[in-house]
Amino acid sequence: QVQLVESGGGLVQPGGSLKLSCAASGTIVSIDTMGWYRQAPGKQRELVATITKRDNTYYVDSVKGRFTISRDNAKNTLYLQMNSLKAEDSAVYYCNADIMVVGDFRYKGFWGQGTQVTVSA
Repeated sequence: QVQLVESGGGLVQPGGSLKLSCAASGTIVSIDTMGWYRQAPGKQRELVATITKRDNTYYVDSVKGRFTISRDNAKNTLYLQMNSLKAEDSAVYYCNADIMVVGDFRYKGFWGQGTQVTVSA
């Protein structure tokens, strides 16, 4: 199987920065699109950013110009650089990846357990 582990979350002041990481491990053949989602208490999970294996990126309007998604394919790792953080960015951030595993010809979606980001003075 596959495991995605997020790290880098924490408590920061408004205007501060954090960099999240998501490391994929397991019987991986290939990883296609990867993305970051977030979920605040009482809110639905929302898409924050995605990146294809060829580095084509998408950002939700609320984070454009502040967040940068990137990936290191050699390390099977996804990143999210978050700058100029606002209180409304506070949420649990989840990593998602479309992965083909050994013994299968299909890409399947996998989720990490999430990492907490809290922006507060």
